[in-house]
Amino acid sequence: MKEYIFKEKSYKIVGILFEVHKNLGKGFSEIVYKDAIEYEFQEQHIPYEREKEFAVNYKNTTLKHKFYADFVVDDKIILEIKTVDCFNNSHLNQCLNYLKVSNYKLAILANFNLTSLEYKRIINSKK
Repeated sequence: MKEYIFKEKSYKIVGILFEVHKNLGKGFSEIVYKDAIEYEFQEQHIPYEREKEFAVNYKNTTLKHKFYADFVVDDKIILEIKTVDCFNNSHLNQCLNYLKVSNYKLAILANFNLTSLEYKRIINSKK
């Protein structure tokens, strides 16, 4: 059986996502959900960074454009928030790119634009 990466911490994060969705429902812009998630992180004393910047290295240089992950939780899990009709490859690729530039192992992609919360765990298999 394969190890469930950051099981306890990711369960907590997903629990917060469900709590926010339960209270706000669908239909708000991403920024509203991010603010509510930030509130929950603070209330539950979960360490996080919002809009964490990641540089992209190419050969022997750092490129001028950066990636900004919505949240980095506990300095090891990327949390990306969406309000879309459904996930598509560009959302998954965005998370994979964040994992690649950060060298983190786990990203959680969450969609608040549906009647029920949609989320997906994305694993960096290159580690």
